[in-house]
Amino acid sequence: MKCRLYLALLMAAAGCATPPPPEPIAETGTVAGEVGDPRNRAKVHTELASLYYERGNMGVALEELRIAASADPNYAQAHGMFGLVYMELRENQLAEQSFQRGLRLAPQDSDLNHNYAWFLCQTGRETEGIQHFMQAIRNPLYGAPWRSYSGAGACALRKNQLKDAEDYFQRALKMEPDEPRSLLQLGQIRYRQGNYGESRTLVSRFNKLVDPTSESLWLALRIEHRLGERIAEASFASQLRRRFPGSHEYQLLQRGEFD
Repeated sequence: MKCRLYLALLMAAAGCATPPPPEPIAETGTVAGEVGDPRNRAKVHTELASLYYERGNMGVALEELRIAASADPNYAQAHGMFGLVYMELRENQLAEQSFQRGLRLAPQDSDLNHNYAWFLCQTGRETEGIQHFMQAIRNPLYGAPWRSYSGAGACALRKNQLKDAEDYFQRALKMEPDEPRSLLQLGQIRYRQGNYGESRTLVSRFNKLVDPTSESLWLALRIEHRLGERIAEASFASQLRRRFPGSHEYQLLQRGEFD
């Protein structure tokens, strides 16, 4: 799932080069260095689950979470992590139950609210989703409110609420000028509004910050097409063909369907 890295895993350490998680000891259900406090055991195994989740190993992630929940059934973050894993597995009913249980235990937790909000948006409940993004932002201790503004913007776009989406993305970028999704999505909005200059600036920043996607290359190509810059347009067309030959965007290019 594309959103997995963006969702800010509940317990995963930052950075790309994460060392392999320590192997659980099958006989005891503990890991090396683990101490006896139930809450600490729940925390350790939830952290392990988040690492396995990040690597796409959902089966082991679930096993770690079961150990965490057994150690401390009231550890809200474990239930939130259950929600993410079940969401990835498209077990939506189990994901819903897990997120709600976590939020009953920690209703102000920003990560839980953010991740549940994203689940709601992905399952056609955008209005509820935006409410939970806002709940995450209201927590004064939240360290990354731009994440939730950006999520709310994406959620509003799904309902074609361009004005609300624009506001959310602008708020996100005011807090974090290099937030990739907000750059790209606001660039899309500016293109639809006919503001090709600002759209070009936004998508250019996106493509410099992260590896270009088929969506970002297609937007950049269409901007240059609109502006009559044929050399730049051809360059983006070449990149789209080389990097994403099977993409929907490349199919649109082949058909000449720019809008």
